Amino acid sequence: MNFNKLLLLFLLFFGLHANAQRELTTLKPISQYPPELLKTDELGNKYYYDESQKARIYEINGENVVVMDELRLMNKPKFNNQLDQNYYYFLNKKLSRVYPLFLTALEQYEDIQQEMHTLDKSSQRKYVNERQQKLADEYELQLRDLTTTEGRIFAKLMNRATGKTVYEIIKELRGGWSAFWWNVKGNIADVRIKQPYNPHVDRSDEFLESLLQSNWNNGYLQPYPGYLTFKVKK
Repeated sequence: MNFNKLLLLFLLFFGLHANAQRELTTLKPISQYPPELLKTDELGNKYYYDESQKARIYEINGENVVVMDELRLMNKPKFNNQLDQNYYYFLNKKLSRVYPLFLTALEQYEDIQQEMHTLDKSSQRKYVNERQQKLADEYELQLRDLTTTEGRIFAKLMNRATGKTVYEIIKELRGGWSAFWWNVKGNIADVRIKQPYNPHVDRSDEFLESLLQSNWNNGYLQPYPGYLTFKVKK
């Protein structure tokens, strides 16, 4: 089995939706939001937090005041040569293609975790099988042409967001034996689903982290919930 099929199965398992990239919401006065959605800052001021735009919305003298989250700035890595630089921009193109799929897979993984807490083991197995079967036909053509590089990026993004490798996620939801075989197939396709994301030791991960920060700061990619809490193990 090549990695395209392996990644297809993984994504189908999380129940992908076609439109993962959410549109930015239109700001409105906080008085129009339900009171239970409002928060209070350290000075006692009421505000609404817009998750999609990563901003606090205050209302002062009848006008909206928007306070954006602090941006994390990260310089481009130093390139050893022109080939190094070309690879950096090559990864950026691949990241742009994979990122919407990653966002949806992350969302569905979190949903599945919540759902499976309410089910016994027998019901969990049935739930997973039914969900995968239902979505297989819909997304196979969409995902079949993903490349090995895109598969690697997907695996690293999942590890960055969840703290778990793809191998660990599969083992958690499908069992150890299944995870073992998926790792074998991933290695054959030159994708290491056990390998963690670490920009301090992996040159490709260093490039990927730089690209993520740049795209988030410039608004090209939508940050996922909790993206700022990631800490690399040195």
